[in-house]
Amino acid sequence: MSVYKKLQDARILLQNTELKKSGHNKFANYKYFELGDFLPTIQKICDKVGLCGVVSFNHEMAFLQIIDTEDGSSIMFTSPMSSAALKGCHDVQNLGAVQTYLRRYLWVNAFEIVEHDALEPLTGKEDPVKKPEAVVAKPAATARSVPIVDSIKLDKPTKLPGEWTLKPLNDKGTADQWMEEFEAGCMALLQLTSKEEDVLNIFTVNRSLFDRAKELDTEFYTGLMSKFTAARQSFKEEK
Repeated sequence: MSVYKKLQDARILLQNTELKKSGHNKFANYKYFELGDFLPTIQKICDKVGLCGVVSFNHEMAFLQIIDTEDGSSIMFTSPMSSAALKGCHDVQNLGAVQTYLRRYLWVNAFEIVEHDALEPLTGKEDPVKKPEAVVAKPAATARSVPIVDSIKLDKPTKLPGEWTLKPLNDKGTADQWMEEFEAGCMALLQLTSKEEDVLNIFTVNRSLFDRAKELDTEFYTGLMSKFTAARQSFKEEK
């Protein structure tokens, strides 16, 4: 089917085109392609080689169909649908944000666009494996069962001018309880933000707490970072 040959030709043409990344993740300090960075170029290349891309959605899936405009053959790229809960946005705006993200991912997939690995800077690289030392055997303790001193204060958190600090209490609890309270405190502070800078300040002021969360559970930390990224993105889209 000629659509495969044309798509490969289009990929090579795009590969030989200099594209600039305008997206910037300040938390993990890496740049990424936004939809507008590559889609206009892709459309010109598709027109040149005789291809047309059509994006569509249903409740469960997102689709990108690449069609050969000469013989009608096609190839389909798919992605599961997702959801968004951007601060200060109604349902239609959240839907628009999801569709924009999925359109970007579908085109990146179809044209084999090389993106930065966003997971690595958030979770960090694994520590080098150390040689085992001879020790006396004893019951293993997991990070989640270790008592944590100083839980996070959650009683009506308020923002003082220029301050976004989560204040500790002299209290004890498990790692699971600490992370649950820490996430609740972060979400409460995010509700008080009014601009992108506020979101960044929460992370900067409480950096030691975020580092502790990362040490306890990298999956929890990554999920929390995604909520901060979504909050920052909501302020960008309001501009």
